[in-house]
Amino acid sequence: MWTFFKTDYRDLPDAALMQAIARRQERAFAELYDRYNRPIHRYFFRMLGRDAARADDFTQELFLKIIEKPHLYDPARPFRTWLYALAANMCKNEYRRKKPADSDWPETTDTKAPDQGLPEQLDRDLFETSLRLAIDALSDTHRQCFVLRYQEELSVAEIAVILQCPEGTVKSRLHYALQKISERLTVFKD
Repeated sequence: MWTFFKTDYRDLPDAALMQAIARRQERAFAELYDRYNRPIHRYFFRMLGRDAARADDFTQELFLKIIEKPHLYDPARPFRTWLYALAANMCKNEYRRKKPADSDWPETTDTKAPDQGLPEQLDRDLFETSLRLAIDALSDTHRQCFVLRYQEELSVAEIAVILQCPEGTVKSRLHYALQKISERLTVFKD
């Protein structure tokens, strides 16, 4: 049978795209990849020592899992939550496999020279570098909660599903993370 109207995958919800991917429709995968490639790469970048090459590898591996095993997605669950749960599990496995003290983990210092312009820009650059270092100094579980909540902008409920823990635990980890970051940034308080 001829199809006179091509499916516009941009209009489909994520769950429908996953069903199309299960039927091996390449354009559905391309649309899903376009929607989530950047946020997932950013998440991996933040969670894996700000290493762009490692984030690239993990992003590629995650989307390869989606291609190879689309049937693992449960349409009763929100897709975004499921996707971040896969990403979080990949990070957990990496943390178990490789301890942060290993010598090949990248340093978290910022090598970019500060702008020699306005003092406000220098202050902003110094604060941003200090904030990144404070976030990187958090334990893996606290950094995950912080990144998912404040950088990926997921709700506490979504994070609880992703990390498979109660919402109260997520709130507690967020409180602790904010407290630790605040302690490291006290020099910026006026």
